[in-house]
Amino acid sequence: MLSSLDRKLLRDLRSLWGQAIAISLVIASGVATFVNSQNTLRSLESTRSAFYERSSFAEVFASVKRAPDSLKGRLAEIPGVARLETRIVEGVNLDLENVNEPVVGRLISVPDTRKPLLNKLYLRRGRWLTPGADDEVLASEKFADANQLQVGSEISAVINGRLKKLQVVGVVLSPEYVFQIKPGDLVPDAKHFGVLWMNHEALSQAFNMEGAFNDVSFELLHGTNVDEVIFRTDELLDPYGGSGAYGRKDQISHMILEGDINGLKTTGLIAPSIFLGVAAFLFNVVLTRMLSLQREQIAALKAFGYTNLDIAWHYMKLVLLITCVGSVVGTIGGTFLAGIVTELLARVYQYPEIFVSVRWSIVALAVTVASTAACGGAAGAIWRAVRIPPAEAMRPEPPANFKPTFFERLGIGHHLPNVARMVVRQLERQKIKTSISIFAISLSVAIIVVGQYIQDSIDFVIDSQYFRMQLFDVQVTTVEPLSTDLSYELANIPGVMQAEPMRTIPARVRNGSRYRRTAIRSLPTDVSLLQLIDRHLESWQPPPSGLIVSKKLATMLEAEVGDYLTIETLEGKRPTIRLPIVTILDDLAGLNVYMNLTELNRLMREGPRATGAYLRVDPNQAENVYNELKHTPQVAAVNVKQHSLNSFQDTVSKNLGTMKTINLTFAVIIALGVVYNGARITLSERSRELATLRVIGFTRQEISAILLGELGTITVLALPLGMGLGWCFAYFLSTFLADEEAFRFPFIIERSTYALAVSVVLTASLASSLLVRSKLDHLDLIAVLKSKE
Repeated sequence: MLSSLDRKLLRDLRSLWGQAIAISLVIASGVATFVNSQNTLRSLESTRSAFYERSSFAEVFASVKRAPDSLKGRLAEIPGVARLETRIVEGVNLDLENVNEPVVGRLISVPDTRKPLLNKLYLRRGRWLTPGADDEVLASEKFADANQLQVGSEISAVINGRLKKLQVVGVVLSPEYVFQIKPGDLVPDAKHFGVLWMNHEALSQAFNMEGAFNDVSFELLHGTNVDEVIFRTDELLDPYGGSGAYGRKDQISHMILEGDINGLKTTGLIAPSIFLGVAAFLFNVVLTRMLSLQREQIAALKAFGYTNLDIAWHYMKLVLLITCVGSVVGTIGGTFLAGIVTELLARVYQYPEIFVSVRWSIVALAVTVASTAACGGAAGAIWRAVRIPPAEAMRPEPPANFKPTFFERLGIGHHLPNVARMVVRQLERQKIKTSISIFAISLSVAIIVVGQYIQDSIDFVIDSQYFRMQLFDVQVTTVEPLSTDLSYELANIPGVMQAEPMRTIPARVRNGSRYRRTAIRSLPTDVSLLQLIDRHLESWQPPPSGLIVSKKLATMLEAEVGDYLTIETLEGKRPTIRLPIVTILDDLAGLNVYMNLTELNRLMREGPRATGAYLRVDPNQAENVYNELKHTPQVAAVNVKQHSLNSFQDTVSKNLGTMKTINLTFAVIIALGVVYNGARITLSERSRELATLRVIGFTRQEISAILLGELGTITVLALPLGMGLGWCFAYFLSTFLADEEAFRFPFIIERSTYALAVSVVLTASLASSLLVRSKLDHLDLIAVLKSKE
């Protein structure tokens, strides 16, 4: 049986149904974004942890030129090593039937008689390799799907200078390649980069590695010092050409996954905070007005014996009921969004499954936060209403304090039309309400700016990396360092218009006790096909001596211009050299160190050597160039810039397009919620005044202009503030996204972003105004003008 207060609650809710729906949608948006982001984050973390654990993902990795199998015993004796596994890893060129361009492959050996102990493979379809077979491979799933490879398909590979046919017998997933990316690329290109697993004996024979290995992975005991294991591993492998051990945190796939998770942790808290803050504001405004209209009812309730606490709880139940509806809708919406995000993740990551389940603890937290925000916003209005003595509450509110407006004090008020003066007076008379309304609408502008900032940043990266920095068409990498005459040989291939040599060597870069494992990239002094571009689009040339170092790397090493870095080279005679930092480059990707090619070869105590070249190719003869490079034994990898660009645009554009749609939807909800509630409140406050104006001769258009003029003025004033807030939010977000090792988003906001934000909010405000205008046109003049005394 409903109590009297509960029946009154339902009547109040029915009279406020439009505003209640608008507030519920704002709350639903906040809850949905929170449930989506936190569920996705937790699911991504748990999926990764479970896959790593089931697959026994290694914690330390090391590569070596050639080490004897007898060294395994000494490596296993390193304190803290639980178990290890050696293998052979080699890069090859692949020739696929339906792909004209070069395809880069990576062959990894697996034991013939057992499955790997570490970095175990998950068999998605097909079967395991036949022991002793030398023509069977397992293919990574992304590569197989991108090239429509089925179990039983054949691949041609150039193995150690010889063309060999390989049969795909299974499709697998690996914890090492959850994010499968080709070295030097910014995003995965599964069509042109694949990972294949082959029997160890067959691979060792093909590359003359019998009784030897060139790659080792370690699993460590709990609590082991990773840096100590890396140090001891390097001591043992250095005599055999070790290229430097590194921990899981520097493994490229894991590093990118970790960066994505950290990004979710940041972005998953900003949007819900905005939505719930707006909801708290709306509750405060709506209840303040409703309680103002119900002053006599509150007094009557007190006269019948209801306490202040009873009345406060009655109105708080209204708040909680609206919040409950919004939370339910938000939970359903958040779950739906989580499914969409799962599809986005599945396009990029290679997991057996990414199952985003609803974690009720997260839902409970979201509802608690939403309820707290709503109750906090309503508490002030409720407390001010219930604490008024009954005798005072029975009297109407005192009239507002009228005084000349700002324009009237300037002496220009009489130049304004009557309708405009009414609008200005109303806005100035309620400064606090006007200010809060402006701030709330500005938040919807800010959300669009923040959402579009990522797109602007990506567009900037595409322009700087692919059209200003990479002026070549093809990058060629060789198996071993060759003479710089390589560039002349490549230039003689029909269709190659220009070729420039380059050399990359692995190295440990030290500054005191701080060090990082990276690669030294050396370029000719007159290089033209690769420009060193910073985030301000300034171009730098390799200095005759000294180093150009990425700003991110310099920060990690606590180094500045003029400091000398110790370079421990991990190739050839492995000299250790000290060079000064000439320039710190504020670039966008990687931990780069650049120097002059001639100077590097001199310090390496070698003749003119190169490990590859940049090529500019005639588009009409590109296919002939690709065919020539695919069958050149000395070529280890061929990277076509256009493929990388296409993959970047395809992957990023699809994901960003979906996220932009979600952001726009939420921004529209905020704009509609704030403007519609503001318009309804203004209409209820001024209905008697507007009806009086209609009776004395004002037309519907004129009284509409008064009401909608106030809303329009508030919206217009909110636009510049919203753009400013959006700039601040985007800048705050960029401080997190611009600090990743693999990839850094620059802080770029285009004018078109502000234009989009303004147009969307104006459209939403116009729609809200039209809804209120329809109610204004049907205003019951007699009912409104009836005296309440």
